[in-house]
Amino acid sequence: MFEPSFVIMTFSIPANSVQTEIEIKKSRFITRVGFVSSRTAAMAMLQQAKVDYPDARHHCWAYVIGAPDSPKTAAMSDDGEPSGTAGKPILNVLQHKQIGNIMLIVIRYFGGIKLGAGGLVRAYSAAAQTGIDELEIKREVPMCEFTVTTDFANEQYIRHWLTQNKGLISKVEYSDTVSLALTLPLTKKDEFVTLLGPISNTFQQTKQGQQS
Repeated sequence: MFEPSFVIMTFSIPANSVQTEIEIKKSRFITRVGFVSSRTAAMAMLQQAKVDYPDARHHCWAYVIGAPDSPKTAAMSDDGEPSGTAGKPILNVLQHKQIGNIMLIVIRYFGGIKLGAGGLVRAYSAAAQTGIDELEIKREVPMCEFTVTTDFANEQYIRHWLTQNKGLISKVEYSDTVSLALTLPLTKKDEFVTLLGPISNTFQQTKQGQQS
């Protein structure tokens, strides 16, 4: 019997990391944006920006972890700018573009001219948008994991099918039979289940996940 463990949604994620820069009323706004899959990774990216630009007045940021429609977590920081004038505009850009697993940092060097609250919102929005415009996007590929136990005679047949269908074997155990722990695209699930029907002794889907 086959039962899916949970439903997976695909969503857009960064395919690369980029850095852009704009100048507004003599203030420099340097944008860094890239892929992260956890808060820890996002904070590491922020720390690197602070190392690279230690004399900047502000390192404002926002991230979205997981699917943008229902993220696992999202956060932002104004880093000393007036409340709501930096982190929120950055996060708004990320949410509007429907991109997940993303961290965007805007580093500001003050140019001596105050922008005012409205000007800051527009400036940080523009800086974030400039970074997003240069970013390459790709889609998460829903994956599912299985454990299959079968006769030795069927192992090469299964391996060949997986190679042809972008599947991967992560673990093999041999006894009087062979047990294969494997991952394959969710779109190939039904075909794989049908394939295994006459040749597998036991068949279990262990979980579904995502792979870029």
